[in-house]
Amino acid sequence: MNKKTFYIESYGCQMNVSDSEIVSAILTEKGLKPANTAEDADLILLNTCAIRDNAEQKIRYRLKELKHIKSQTKSLVGVLGCMAERLKNQLLEEEQLVDIVAGPDAYRSLPDLIEEAEDGKKAVNVLLSKEETYADIAPVRLNSNGVTAFISIMRGCDNMCSFCVVPFTRGRERSRNPYSIVNEAKQLFENNYREVTLLGQNVDSYYWNGDGLKKEVLKSSDKNTGINFAQLLEMVAQISPELRIRFSTSHPKDMTDEVLKTMAKYPNICKYIHLPIQSGSSEVLKRMNRGYTAEWYLERIDAIRHYMPDCAISTDIIAGFCGETEKDHEQTLAIMEKVKFDFAYMFMYSERPKTLAERKYKDDVPEEIKKRRLNEIIELQQKHSAEKVKAQLNKIHEVLIEGESRKSSEMWMGRNSQNVVVVFPKKHHQKGEYVKVLATNCTSTTLIGESIVEETNFVAQ
Repeated sequence: MNKKTFYIESYGCQMNVSDSEIVSAILTEKGLKPANTAEDADLILLNTCAIRDNAEQKIRYRLKELKHIKSQTKSLVGVLGCMAERLKNQLLEEEQLVDIVAGPDAYRSLPDLIEEAEDGKKAVNVLLSKEETYADIAPVRLNSNGVTAFISIMRGCDNMCSFCVVPFTRGRERSRNPYSIVNEAKQLFENNYREVTLLGQNVDSYYWNGDGLKKEVLKSSDKNTGINFAQLLEMVAQISPELRIRFSTSHPKDMTDEVLKTMAKYPNICKYIHLPIQSGSSEVLKRMNRGYTAEWYLERIDAIRHYMPDCAISTDIIAGFCGETEKDHEQTLAIMEKVKFDFAYMFMYSERPKTLAERKYKDDVPEEIKKRRLNEIIELQQKHSAEKVKAQLNKIHEVLIEGESRKSSEMWMGRNSQNVVVVFPKKHHQKGEYVKVLATNCTSTTLIGESIVEETNFVAQ
């Protein structure tokens, strides 16, 4: 293999960032060194997302830009991840935009694929695996702040939501050995990282029974037969009270009270849950094959607030799914008013090839109606988000300093347990330090405050 340097761009979800760190470890092991820019690299890799059409279009545009760089530098260009599996023929042969295509379970084969591409061959491996979790690979961290890191705890998805292409591009669900997860978290902590985010398409269905394959949902009577997500959370939380734990993403049909009780028990498990609802209409949810009703979702919200009244909740919402009526849309707005999410990712529905929705339903909501409904959802969510941030004024927040504020080198930025960004003057603090901050002002998304030293009153015994 003649290539000496590589450059990776990650698109889409946090899982892709985590995968890029695995790829970096594999290439570094083979002697390649990371480059600072695509122009400086012998090998340019795009780790891609195929969950929405606009994400694919963005990557196609970037590949056309790289074609010009490739012609000048003779570099190789590769596509990794979900889009690689879905569009391998178009990217390699029809459009001739790339030299290498590697699916999410094929990263170990990258050194061989690079050699094939150097020999002028079209290098492809998009085979999906039922076992691969990359548990033995120590990722090369791409997050330059050196404070926060991602840990992938499982791969694939078994849910088969009718709108989603992930099960076809990432394969069946399998869980990683919990002890390898704990060891990775311990090593990060020993290297001065102070926050880890446990990642999976559906973390609540994590289950390890010795081989990583999910046989069945762990029942209360089976607690000695395996490790579920609540137990994994506790194992990681017990590493140190100074190590914060976040996780993403949860599925409403699988989130148990056991997980919520564990979160409430440990102060270092952040009080923040991303719980996608997708629609407030039970009829639409049924067509989406989500496995729950709007009533079930609200019951889970009530459970979260019962165990953790201060827990922040974010969500995903799709506007204009197949067959969505004005009444369905109004039900989505109504459930938003009930829950008042702290934050939301909001999208218009875009039909994805190979999905159940493409085969079974007509994409029958006109584009202009989709746009109008999405704008109404966005407007309402912006109102709720601003209210949620404002409600945290004049309170003391424990903030983990992640780095300088993007707007001022005189300010630190970090997040509180509820995932809200907090900025405050630097003073004598350091990156990676926990600081108590009194929030005195805010924008619609950010708290602004001053660090304080809390007084403790000791009572003589």
